Amino acid sequence: MEQNLNQTISLLTRTPASLDALLRDLPDEWTRSNEGEGTWRVFDVVGHLIHGERTDWMPRVRTILEHGESRTFERFDREGDTQERQRKSLPELLDEFARTREQSLSELRALNLHEADFARQGRHPAFGVVTMSQLLATWAAHDLTHLHQISRIMAHQYREAVGPWIKYLGVLHCDGHSGF
Repeated sequence: MEQNLNQTISLLTRTPASLDALLRDLPDEWTRSNEGEGTWRVFDVVGHLIHGERTDWMPRVRTILEHGESRTFERFDREGDTQERQRKSLPELLDEFARTREQSLSELRALNLHEADFARQGRHPAFGVVTMSQLLATWAAHDLTHLHQISRIMAHQYREAVGPWIKYLGVLHCDGHSGF
């Protein structure tokens, strides 16, 4: 499937409401627990998504449009918001994510990107040359990665409680994602 801006925006628009429906008003045991040492909690994942809205996706879109390959994207600090997030409740983070995502998508729509813009290139600090289309597709896939991660973190809390059914619960057999 090729990146399609309308389809990408359609998915990105739904992430805040999906998270809100799943997480709001859950007991802390679901949202403040992790999968073990060095892994993220659901709470941390939501904070990370907010941080990406502020410092990653739209700043990189603007960098491609304004500078092309001549300016390397700023490095994204995956945990750059850790101190700020600790002072907030999960409902506050969910509300903030909804607001920041709507601002990002409003800005993206206002750019009125055309087909030629999707081939425009920027420079990633680790990957080198990337296209606008790749960046936008990654934004959507990034949301899906973290939705998966959240479901995996939450399922992990019942890892022992499910007993022999663990054999049939694929979400309890996934590795990766929490430490990045």
